[in-house]
Amino acid sequence: MRRRFEFVVDREHARAVNEVAAYLRRLRVLAIAAAVLLGMGTAYLIWLRHPWSYLLAIAFALGAATALFVGLWTPHRARIDKLYNTGTLVPTVVSESTNKGTTLLALVDLAKPNADGPRYALVTRTVKSLPGHRPRPGERVPAVTVRIDRAPASVGELWHSVTMMPIAWGTRDLNIIERARRDIHDVEWQLLTDNLDLAAKVRRVDAKRLLIDPQQLPDELREA
Repeated sequence: MRRRFEFVVDREHARAVNEVAAYLRRLRVLAIAAAVLLGMGTAYLIWLRHPWSYLLAIAFALGAATALFVGLWTPHRARIDKLYNTGTLVPTVVSESTNKGTTLLALVDLAKPNADGPRYALVTRTVKSLPGHRPRPGERVPAVTVRIDRAPASVGELWHSVTMMPIAWGTRDLNIIERARRDIHDVEWQLLTDNLDLAAKVRRVDAKRLLIDPQQLPDELREA
């Protein structure tokens, strides 16, 4: 189900609370720092003028170029407003809240565009901040998917890495959050509510996802 949700992202709010934005900022800083260090290492190895050092210098130079590409690519290809506009709107509910954070349970279609049909899974994510929501079990939190798949596009029909980004991380407007909540079908919210107890099982899986048997899905989702 490729359901989009468009709204004007509050960038100031997103910079303050959006944990995906914070992760991308850290990634950019680390990538640029790695590029600088690898560049210095390349220069030093060339200065040594040993046959083996030239081979290492090539490897260091390739690493520096890759890190620099990531550092320059991140702010352009992974802008928060672009992630919201291109992500799929999905239902997410609070499964539990502790002093370590709030755990969200989401219903996500992992199928790539070339797949024969939808492949739904339960996915979890623990967040530190959830403005605009009450951190109580069953709280409905509309979100969008953020999909990062490092495998070649031709390998497999499922996304290997999927996480969620709450709409509340992109806006302070409760009306926008409510509109996103209404855009999600009741049957999807109900499926999550009925499976809240599975959140602990999903968290124990390394991939933090649990595929749902299509035969256990409501008819509305099997036909999506």
